[in-house]
Amino acid sequence: MGCGTSVATETQVKKLETEEAVKSPSPALTLKAAVLIQRWYRHYMARLEMRRRYTWNIFQSIEYAGEQDQLQLSSFFTYMLDNVTQLNGNGPDLISQLLDPVIDPWLDRETCYKTISIPESYSGPRISFPLSVSDTNTLLSAFKEQQILHARYVLQLLYETKKLLKQMPNIVHLSTSYTKEITVCGDLHGRLDDLLLIFYKNGLPSAETPYVFNGDFVDRGKKSVEVVILLFAYLLLYPDHMHLNRGNHEDHIMNLRYGFTKEVMQKYKTHGHEILQLFKDVFSLLPIATVIDAKILIVHGGISDQTDLELLSSIERHKVKSALRFPRRSLEQLDIGQSHRLGKRMRSTDSSRPRSSHSYNENHRTPSLRKRRCRLSRQNSGDSTSSSSSSSSSCSSLCSPRTPSCISPRTYPSSPSTPYNVLQVPFLDSLSSVPLPSPPQQEREWKQIVDILWSDPRTQEGCSPNTFRGGGCYFGPDISQRLLHQHGLQLLIRSHECKQEGYELCHDGHVITIFSASNYYEEGSNRGAYIKLGKELVPRFYQYQVSRTTRRLTLTQRVRAAEGSALRSLKEKLFAHRSELMTSFQQYDPKETGCVSVGEWAKVLESVLRLDLPWRTLRPHLVHLAPDGSVEYQSCFEDVGPGAALPQVSPNLAETLFRYRTDIEIIFNIIDKDHSGLISIEEFRHTWRLFSAHLGVAIDDGAIDELARSIDFNKDGSIDFTEFLEAFRVVHKLDIKEHQLSEKMAKKKYT
Repeated sequence: MGCGTSVATETQVKKLETEEAVKSPSPALTLKAAVLIQRWYRHYMARLEMRRRYTWNIFQSIEYAGEQDQLQLSSFFTYMLDNVTQLNGNGPDLISQLLDPVIDPWLDRETCYKTISIPESYSGPRISFPLSVSDTNTLLSAFKEQQILHARYVLQLLYETKKLLKQMPNIVHLSTSYTKEITVCGDLHGRLDDLLLIFYKNGLPSAETPYVFNGDFVDRGKKSVEVVILLFAYLLLYPDHMHLNRGNHEDHIMNLRYGFTKEVMQKYKTHGHEILQLFKDVFSLLPIATVIDAKILIVHGGISDQTDLELLSSIERHKVKSALRFPRRSLEQLDIGQSHRLGKRMRSTDSSRPRSSHSYNENHRTPSLRKRRCRLSRQNSGDSTSSSSSSSSSCSSLCSPRTPSCISPRTYPSSPSTPYNVLQVPFLDSLSSVPLPSPPQQEREWKQIVDILWSDPRTQEGCSPNTFRGGGCYFGPDISQRLLHQHGLQLLIRSHECKQEGYELCHDGHVITIFSASNYYEEGSNRGAYIKLGKELVPRFYQYQVSRTTRRLTLTQRVRAAEGSALRSLKEKLFAHRSELMTSFQQYDPKETGCVSVGEWAKVLESVLRLDLPWRTLRPHLVHLAPDGSVEYQSCFEDVGPGAALPQVSPNLAETLFRYRTDIEIIFNIIDKDHSGLISIEEFRHTWRLFSAHLGVAIDDGAIDELARSIDFNKDGSIDFTEFLEAFRVVHKLDIKEHQLSEKMAKKKYT
């Protein structure tokens, strides 16, 4: 028995040793496990960061493409107004009402608001002028409770703000010697929650807490009216401690596309037009720059190699109602009388030449030529009469309009004696040559403001046109360093670009971008931030993010939500360019297999969309691969489809509607003066004429008439344009399935 007991004891000891070995692994094994976990975590975070970056690139590329479309549309309006309306002598039309509206003198008098009565049933905030702290507190409380300020108060507030801004200089100079710190905020874009959070964290504007808000108060967000009213109210209350710079969205033409005009008309249906007109005047009177202690320059966008602070100080800024509106160069400036005399001499010279030359000119003086007297042309076919041609800046530009074929500049035959760089202007039944004038002072001043409002910094040296946005320029570290050194400055603070952390330093720390609208693209997409500057002028950054839901989400969940939203927008872009993409794909697929290589697929997408995105990285989210590794290119469009489109619309016209839906809506809003959402059939035809001229595409009048009759459902001669546009909205099929599933689940639960 003794031996048996001994064997059992040895077995138990071995078991204990094994258990202890399992419980306490060797240091080498522990280190190996730690390295594996660390490697996995690094790969996981790297993939997450990659997803976050391409999501950001998608959002930003689509945003800038939209701005470029707006600039194209505005340039087209400018071209139509300057080169068609003016020359054919028809006087103001719909476009001129938008770009050069007649100013109602009623808005410059106190009667603009005193004649408006406030009913007893009005339950919103009531304020009195001059404003007091209690009035601004009343506005804060009311806006938190989703209340709307009465139109009389809005008009009076804008009237008082306009009077104050008229007295202010273009460049405001501040000093930190009178206060401990100055707070600088970037774009808000109608995010009331961000503004309220800034006030909560940093304090309300006062003599002890001065602020500089660096433009872009409105558009995109749903509370632009409330944001701008609060900012103007504090400006009136503390004019020496509340400072507002103009941004590129303080512009009535930008407001048409990005929501502020629509928001005002929805909230103030009766007096919306008067309010918009006063907003337009007030926006044009906002200062364009702020300088702190003669060391820090604050502008909304940036600078160019031609930026001149002395010239900016002397500009009559109120004349630039819109930076998108190129200054008109009237025919009076071109001296048509002199050109007619020059033309007579040219014709007499032509008559003494051989018959062949004379008959050539006679043959080209046809009725079709006389119908097109509105056309302008330069002998130098490489030049353009668009806004970008006569810039005083060597790098800044606005997009040239997509000139329609029916009104495009035309090169007319000329004699050898004609100067090389002249303008051919139709006059009566002939052409007159006009020497090109040098850019007038008004154009140089306009370019200065465009550069200040629209430019972006870049890491490369030099200055070049900002082709990605379509306006302003890219300025390198040498440009910023030169301007700072020239004026004895040490720092440039600008906004204009959304940054993931709310701020960004570049150009060796001499240029700071500050952006104060958190969740700008999507919930959790970015933080907001503001800067505090003390007497030592060392910037300190404060970040925040407004959202109850975002706090509860993990980093992975936030990235996934933003990524999903970005991919949805990108798929809509693909669907809107379907015919162009399919045509390009088929060029690489002569055998009609439905497949192309990954490289060819990426090349086609970039050549058509021009979004500068990492298409190979995005490929798994956009298309399917065939068994041989090639791309099934038709799968780009399988997740999205049209809404309830009208059967009378041809596929090509439908795609045009999908792609240019926003442009059509802008033209419609110009025509729909009362913003009722209804236009006559004739106005509908006018919309299409403008639209087709903008695109330079031929749209059959018969098809448009048939379309107009088919959507006049109650046959009363008017069209609900809002419903019409809603039919041409891209629908995500996955969303439809999810919606149907949720409805089924709700029915089951109810049952």
